[in-house]
Amino acid sequence: MTLHPIWDLILRLLILIVAGYIIVRGISSAVRTFVLPRSAYDPISSTTFRATSALFRLIMRLRRIDSYEGRDKLMALFAPIALLLLPTVWITTVLIGFALIYWSLGSADLVTAFSLSGSSITTLGFATSEFPAIRALEFLEAVIGLVLTALLISYLPTIYSAFSRRETAVAMLEVRAGTPPFVATMVERFHRLGRLDRMGEIWSTWEQWFAEIDETHTSLVALVFFRSPRGDRSWITAAGAVLDSASFTVSVLNIPRDVEAQICIRAGFLALRHIADYFSIPYNPDPQPDDPISVSRSEFDEVCAELESLGVELKRDRDQAWRDFAGWRVNYDTVLLALARLTMAPYAPWSSDRSILATSAASPKRLKK
Repeated sequence: MTLHPIWDLILRLLILIVAGYIIVRGISSAVRTFVLPRSAYDPISSTTFRATSALFRLIMRLRRIDSYEGRDKLMALFAPIALLLLPTVWITTVLIGFALIYWSLGSADLVTAFSLSGSSITTLGFATSEFPAIRALEFLEAVIGLVLTALLISYLPTIYSAFSRRETAVAMLEVRAGTPPFVATMVERFHRLGRLDRMGEIWSTWEQWFAEIDETHTSLVALVFFRSPRGDRSWITAAGAVLDSASFTVSVLNIPRDVEAQICIRAGFLALRHIADYFSIPYNPDPQPDDPISVSRSEFDEVCAELESLGVELKRDRDQAWRDFAGWRVNYDTVLLALARLTMAPYAPWSSDRSILATSAASPKRLKK
């Protein structure tokens, strides 16, 4: 069927506009993900990560992987594979866009147009056009393909450098808080060393750590899913243990007021909230001190009794200590559990061990970047 020349011209103009939009969207996605130093929702990157995640979860169901060790081994591949898929998706998007442009300009049929576009973006040069204007577009497409590849090459050292800094602190926490990290272990070890009143340097170090993940895990969101080198470690359970330890210190321990611990808590819950924002995880930005938390009073009392039996001096008013602890914990309780579930974190008391208790409303609705 042959279209009337006017309708054929209109169709080609429409295809040309659509092709231009596709190319711009592909380039914009790469810029938002690899270049822009702030958060920006991108549908292409979001869809790529969500589709890859769905594929990995399907594999887990088909292979009936129920143990944490099996899930951890499989999910360790998720972030690297999703990250490497992004340039492929972008290059494919640009390839389709230029192929439609070549077809709309009337230089070839659709199959030949795709062959010409593939030859250009891969810089193989096995196909070319005799028209100067289209040859100029071929060079432009080749440059775009090279730039997208270069972006990935330059991006990988940045993301692995941030990952290394994050994991160094997580590994060092094992010395202080055990594996899995827990508030009782950290307080006990500092008590045995006689340094309970000198924990300020720990809080200062982790305040800086929280500030760094606030920046890196929002601008380089793939880092959220990069798992620790050891399966029993996780950045989110480490964050939970530090926040609980700081909250416990200012609420329960009978030591002079520790301002550094309070600052660390604030830096921590702000960082976790900002990361949660990228996944549209809902939380109360202004919770009340008496709002319910996932840690029960009996669990709190059990830790207090254990530490008291070791000679740790606690505040006498246990009821007020509990209210103070809950008042701090409520600031990060929801986002901590949601992120632990999102990342399939390993077992850790007071964090990933109860992430399933978080309401279904706290599950991520979309991946923003």
